[in-house]
Amino acid sequence: MVTDIMVAFLPFIILLPLIGSIIIGLGGMLFPSFRSQEKLIGAIGTAMVALPFIILVYMTASFEGSAITFKLWSWMRGGDLDISFSYLLDQLSLLMGLIVTGVGSLIHVYSIGYMHGDKGYYKFFAYLNLFIFAMLNLILGDNMVVMFLGWEGVGLCSYLLIGFWYTDMLKAKAAQKAFVANRIGDFALMVAMFLIFTTIHSFSFGEIGAQVEALADYRIWIPLLIFIAATGKSAQIPLFVWLPDAMAGPTPVSALIHAATMVTSGIYLIARVSPLFLAAPEVMLLIGIIACLTALIAALIAIAQNDIKKILAYSTVSQLGFMFMALGVGAFTTAIFHVMTHAFFKACLFLGSGSVIHAMEHVEGVKDPQDIRTMGGLAKHMPSTSKTFWISTLAIAGIPLLSGFFSKDEILASLFFGGYTEPVYWGIWGIALFTAMLTAFYMTRVAYLTFNGMERFPKGARPHESPAVMTAPLWILATLAILGGYLGLPALLHVPHVLNDMWLATEGGIGAEGLISNSVQMVENMHEHHSMEYLLLPLSALIAVGTWFFTRRFYTNNGLGGDKKVQQLFGRLYSVMENKFYIDELYEKTILTPFMLFSKYVVAWVEKNIVDGFVRATYLGVANVGEVFKRLQTGLVQNYLLLVSMGVILVLAYIIFT
Repeated sequence: MVTDIMVAFLPFIILLPLIGSIIIGLGGMLFPSFRSQEKLIGAIGTAMVALPFIILVYMTASFEGSAITFKLWSWMRGGDLDISFSYLLDQLSLLMGLIVTGVGSLIHVYSIGYMHGDKGYYKFFAYLNLFIFAMLNLILGDNMVVMFLGWEGVGLCSYLLIGFWYTDMLKAKAAQKAFVANRIGDFALMVAMFLIFTTIHSFSFGEIGAQVEALADYRIWIPLLIFIAATGKSAQIPLFVWLPDAMAGPTPVSALIHAATMVTSGIYLIARVSPLFLAAPEVMLLIGIIACLTALIAALIAIAQNDIKKILAYSTVSQLGFMFMALGVGAFTTAIFHVMTHAFFKACLFLGSGSVIHAMEHVEGVKDPQDIRTMGGLAKHMPSTSKTFWISTLAIAGIPLLSGFFSKDEILASLFFGGYTEPVYWGIWGIALFTAMLTAFYMTRVAYLTFNGMERFPKGARPHESPAVMTAPLWILATLAILGGYLGLPALLHVPHVLNDMWLATEGGIGAEGLISNSVQMVENMHEHHSMEYLLLPLSALIAVGTWFFTRRFYTNNGLGGDKKVQQLFGRLYSVMENKFYIDELYEKTILTPFMLFSKYVVAWVEKNIVDGFVRATYLGVANVGEVFKRLQTGLVQNYLLLVSMGVILVLAYIIFT
């Protein structure tokens, strides 16, 4: 009975955001008076995401452990090909669905206040609803085709939302950059899908998990191609350069797409097809190496930035690196755990930054409302934003008892225990530990320079707190940033790990139907060397607390002058960090410039002399033939009779003599 109710409600989860997007979009296009109805537009947009969240809460509470599939309609059939719009409800999709719709609902509420007065208000909410629809297809799809449609859909929506203020060319170019970078990864995913179908004649995730041995001929290639796709969507080396530039979009976009949902698509996909990766340990090791380099480089860049949103953007890239490190060592459930906690505190941080920017835009004399060097002392003017921002800062820094501490410590522990099987993971663990320290440093820096210390904006200015419609979501997210980690308490506390033991994976690491498979060897190492956790956990806590305490005291004593001392400490490397390791310049010189020169001289020559030449030759040939044959059209009947007679004579001659 419960299953029947869940199946009956499943279409509403998918379709409600689409309906909301259509109503808002068409309403604004057809009825100009509708565009000014901000409260109505905000209510419709929020309701179409909040209702699926409520349904998912009910389904999660009623879930009995067995995966549920639902076919909305058949799409294409031919030979072995049978593609349907079918959806899957299991432990992983339910958890991801709750994150997307829950955090998405709060961001919709926040956007009601943040986008107030914008000329494109109705379009913004139409795009947000469309994005949620695409994201739900991505995470609930029962096969790779439906997942891929959602994958491409969120790419399209990110393009629309990043370039929402398209009259600014910098913002338009940022949207184009994100679109192109994602397309590179998407091509790799399409190739992986083709290889899977040609081998097992199915796109179903269930079939892929059941027929891993049948894919042995492509044991390396399929996981590698899927990982390349994930580097595009989830911003890893070499395709991470689009995400910091994507901060050009409205701040709610940064919170929704580039903190809580779209950028975690790659982690979700790898977790969904985890058996393929467990069969390719070489690819998993590559994932771990690239992820730790991404996390380290992004953290170093964040230290030298002054734009509050850019700092948070590089922080996102770095945290995604932590998630991929967990995937690389086979701790798939741990990666999903960090996806969840990161969604809470990073969404709160981005929305908090939006609240700050919203206030600084109304302060006269401030040229750049996103530059933390023009802020300071905002805590007394913006108490709610300050408190929630600091809570989330402490969470991402890994301060004990907050959510980020539990999920990040679990990643570090997984890397350490993976080292007993492959010693390279010990090196990755060391880099990850150092990166965690850097995270605590630059996040404490941005929070302190924004909300504490001396006021660096013009005297007499009174930045105001954001309205309740914007601060209420901040408090909810901050609360989740505190409590979210208690779904995954460390094993040394001898309490159930809700996600590992009771939800995503079974004891021993072998997933049942609908569950994620963790690396058996890693799980065995954790059990065998369990006592090491008593050293690893305090070490992680000591580094986080110590770095936070040092950084706060350092900037309390030095103010902005602290940045100069940091610059002296890093020396020439600081300039490299400030210029983002010149990666964009490297791509421009090695890829973009050669491509433009090739297009200008080679492609242009081929088009002018070969393509256009062929077209001209075809035209001249047809024209000349026409010129000859038009002479036969004299308009004289006797000439036509003569030609007919000659034709008859030739036909008779052919019949007689052959």
